[in-house]
Amino acid sequence: MPPPYGESGRAGTARKKLPGRAGRNRPAAGFGLNVINVPLSVLDLSPVAAGTSAGQALRQTTQLAVRAEELGYRRFWVAEHHNMPAIASSAPAVLIAHLAAATATIRIGSGGVMLPNHAPLVVAEQFGTLEALHPGRVDLGIGRAPGTDQLTALALRRTTDGLSAEAFPRELTDLIAFFTGENERLPILAMPGRGDMPAIWLLGSSGYSAQLAGALGLPFSFAHHFSAANTEPALELYRRSFRPSRWLDRAHAMVAVAAICADTDERAQWLSAPAALSFLQLRAGRPQPLVTPEEAAQYPFTALDKEMTRQRFAAQAIGSPDTVRRQLEGLLERTGADELMVTAQVYDLGDRIRSLELIAELFPASASPVTPAH
Repeated sequence: MPPPYGESGRAGTARKKLPGRAGRNRPAAGFGLNVINVPLSVLDLSPVAAGTSAGQALRQTTQLAVRAEELGYRRFWVAEHHNMPAIASSAPAVLIAHLAAATATIRIGSGGVMLPNHAPLVVAEQFGTLEALHPGRVDLGIGRAPGTDQLTALALRRTTDGLSAEAFPRELTDLIAFFTGENERLPILAMPGRGDMPAIWLLGSSGYSAQLAGALGLPFSFAHHFSAANTEPALELYRRSFRPSRWLDRAHAMVAVAAICADTDERAQWLSAPAALSFLQLRAGRPQPLVTPEEAAQYPFTALDKEMTRQRFAAQAIGSPDTVRRQLEGLLERTGADELMVTAQVYDLGDRIRSLELIAELFPASASPVTPAH
């Protein structure tokens, strides 16, 4: 399996392991300089805006990936969600194929594939195909939760087998073994798959996946954007549990954070209002397409609504360039993350692109364009 970091993103270039950091992957003193060297990436959910279609959402995700590559972001990941009217990224492998074909250097991946929804052999063949077509550019982020309700999960898997947390470690090791050809329990050839192994990441929002990623020696990506209270404990558990493997010599952690950057704090907060409303609708069991900022501004938020959304977004990075810089630097200082991944549920594509541009300007050494190999 190729290392998940230290590569240029080009197919066919040599990849190196990241040199060790001071203090168990904690940033060294003089942190202000350290943040500039942390790679930045993008997570996109293909948000479906009210009055638009899934096709438009997917085309906008493609435009965003192309622009992220131009700006020098390291990775562009898409998530797997089902039965949600505001999210069009229900088939990550299909979307990744399209995005990889539309770009040339940026790593394209899943953030993530929800393994309980799929047979490991199917995932191995799908991502083996992607890696064979786009060698050295594919990331396979694996999640433990189904990313949907139980009825939908059952419709996807067609059986309750594999849906329990207890089954996840076995299914993950089966998946890896299909790539390596070392599956004695299931002597089946994944083709493509065997020998075409993408970079595998374990995703999580709690300590369970953190501990498993550490035990298996895999890189770990934490969902700070919806589980901020668990970020630091999970990363500490990951590092404490880490065992060197054929994939990694040292623990390697990425933190995904909601980041909306605009010219002023006021505009960024205004742009974030549709995401706040979407969060409340989802919690109430009534998910809806993403409304405009104007519509969100007219919504009669109760005092409880306001407090819930304040708690949800307090630890994220929303504001002007100066505000977002401070928030991201603070997050990196607290977590010692090796990489940061930004995500934004924003109604207008132009505002999403502008946010990525402003963040790239804040950390020019972290997001630097890569010249395609010839």
